[in-house]
Amino acid sequence: MSRKLFFSSILLLMMSCSNINPFFGEWDTPYGIPPFGEIHVNDYIHAVKFGIHQQAAEVDAIIAKDAEPDFENTIAAYEHSGQLLDRVTGVLFNLSESDATPALQKVVEKVIPMLTEHNDNIFMNPYFFERVKKVYDSRNSSGLTREQIRLTEKLYRRFMSNGVSLDAAGQARMREINRELAALEQDFGNNLLAETNSFTLLLTDSSEIAGLPESVLHSAAAEAEAAGISARDAARLKGMDERDVAAGGPWLFTLQNPSYVPFMTYSANRELREKMFRAYSSRGNNGNDRDNKDIVLKIMALRIEKAHLLGYETPAGFILSDKMARSPETVDSFLDRIFSAGVRKAREEITDMQALMDADAEAGLLPADSTSVIRPWDWAFYAERVRQSKYALDETEVKPYFKMENVREGVFAVAHRLYGVNFVKVDSLPVYHPDVEGFKVTDSDSSFLGIFLTDYYPRSTKRGGAWMSNFRNQEISEDGEDIRPVIVNVGNFTKPAAGKPSLLTLDETATMFHEFGHALHGMLTRCTYKDMSGTSVARDFVELPSQLNENWAFQPEVLAMYARHYETGETIPDSLVVKIRQAGKFNQGFMTTELAAASILDMRWHELTSVYVPSDSPFASQTPAPEGAEAAFLVIGGKKIPTGTSGELRLIDPVRFEEYVMKEAGLIEEIIPRYRTTYFNHIFKSGYDAGYYSYLWAEVLDKDAFELFAKRGLFDSRTAISYRKNILEKGDSEDPMVSYRRFRGAEPSVGALLRARGLE
Repeated sequence: MSRKLFFSSILLLMMSCSNINPFFGEWDTPYGIPPFGEIHVNDYIHAVKFGIHQQAAEVDAIIAKDAEPDFENTIAAYEHSGQLLDRVTGVLFNLSESDATPALQKVVEKVIPMLTEHNDNIFMNPYFFERVKKVYDSRNSSGLTREQIRLTEKLYRRFMSNGVSLDAAGQARMREINRELAALEQDFGNNLLAETNSFTLLLTDSSEIAGLPESVLHSAAAEAEAAGISARDAARLKGMDERDVAAGGPWLFTLQNPSYVPFMTYSANRELREKMFRAYSSRGNNGNDRDNKDIVLKIMALRIEKAHLLGYETPAGFILSDKMARSPETVDSFLDRIFSAGVRKAREEITDMQALMDADAEAGLLPADSTSVIRPWDWAFYAERVRQSKYALDETEVKPYFKMENVREGVFAVAHRLYGVNFVKVDSLPVYHPDVEGFKVTDSDSSFLGIFLTDYYPRSTKRGGAWMSNFRNQEISEDGEDIRPVIVNVGNFTKPAAGKPSLLTLDETATMFHEFGHALHGMLTRCTYKDMSGTSVARDFVELPSQLNENWAFQPEVLAMYARHYETGETIPDSLVVKIRQAGKFNQGFMTTELAAASILDMRWHELTSVYVPSDSPFASQTPAPEGAEAAFLVIGGKKIPTGTSGELRLIDPVRFEEYVMKEAGLIEEIIPRYRTTYFNHIFKSGYDAGYYSYLWAEVLDKDAFELFAKRGLFDSRTAISYRKNILEKGDSEDPMVSYRRFRGAEPSVGALLRARGLE
């Protein structure tokens, strides 16, 4: 069958199925939003298969062109291919993170190998690469725009990173690696979600809830009710009489952040805090069928092998080659400076907390058999006590002013003041869950910018954390239409409970501003090609817009715009604003240390040259290495450090490796990394491998940038317009440091981060 006939048959099949599968027809929905209510689980696999066949035919058509390769007939032609596949995967992978039912998880498990093979077929195709290389080789002398040059370079790197230059055996092995990695990374995420959902803490006695605020108890009681646990059920489960269940109970706590964090912050029951902490910090490390240790080692072995095939000593060297930092040496040096400053500050913070714990011990408020020294499960509790004593800031007093809808109104108001954009709620938009709300976004001239969806509350089918994503990317179509994006912000914020609205913590408020910064990056972009638009930038640059946006959250002028008491409508009083501002740099030693520690842990995993170490290594397991295995070195800051001296080679023990890395880095016992290895979803599932440092790297940029706003005025129009034009609209169409210098007038200074965190 000819390519043309094959492609035509595919189109006919699609048309014949369009009345059944919503992905095949045009969506008759407002603003091109996916018709979520019409999509069934079985639709995904069929649409993915058709999408793969369609794009494969489109690539074949590019290769078959008789004309000499140029940007339009090769690079742009590929950029406009795969429309159906983009559409279906845009829905599938968004919902697999935010509403991952077991049926949808099975679909993803089937689809991932298909997509991986399809990607390999494209980026190992020597005929397609030959055309791309010709355009790449002449890119600087062909009259291309800067965006076109960068798109050509990005496409060329994808071929090289996928091993197109390898021999047949190397390419075959690369295909196997890519396929296995895709499956393992999905398994890691599925295990973590299951582990998080598997633990609950059911409380029934008044002694178990000591210290917990009324609002937290209301939420926990609602959680028990939602789980179908009555007082009678709780009594039966705990072997007690129903009449002994305390009034208002039972209360159910989970490992979801809106439940876990307030429990650890306010619970006066040290034994229960330890129980919650150990459950949270051991996820993926419990020796059950959800254990992630073996998966981590398999992932790392494959990533190391992939790096070696591509000519790099370590995965970190390969991954960082096209990032702003460029090299592991740069990242290691950067993290060392920040980590050291964080630990110094954390030691000071411990002194204040220990004084309060000593007083509790003298008063007999601690369990008789416990040691009266700060442990990791004590930090949040005593840090909150210190904050209340030093700044008289009680978050339970503050939360009534941070109703979710009001905070979101404040987020929108800041964007309007800075960039002129407007938001109108549209109740008729299709949504994938009742919690989702939609907004039409327009520019100052009323032109359409995009659709913004919010999905803020936790559920068992949603992974933890908060993120921004696209259902549709911005691009200029082949006929010149500016396709505007459909963007979603997903969170796990405190749910409404007991007749009260969702009242956010200060941290949740900052997170909403953060994720909306990503959304602005996606909505305001003005690029021609989808692979260059919005957040399609270097990973260590992508956090700049999000983190910069956080800076407005608690400015007095901004708080006056949105922080109103949910019952009285009263604007937050100046006295509370002062307390929030004064406490702004509180506990930064801890927060900097745990973040930098996780970044260092990420780097050390990806600075390994093997997963096998000599038996005398401090992190060797009992599992012998296969014949022919090579001993691992840690390549830190460009220096090759042995992992042992003698004995047969053995597999690395992930837990002991983490302990070794953190001890060598100088992490104090009172703090653990923000994410431990077996639940470090960012680096083993979500694409931040050798990249978790990006949050701190981008914070240097954001604090440096905000100093300019602070100097000129929070809503200085000249600064805001420059930032919008040079950063938010550019996407990846310009080198990020060039864009930043054009906005700021100079390169960023690490001192800005240290000043902002009070670490100088």
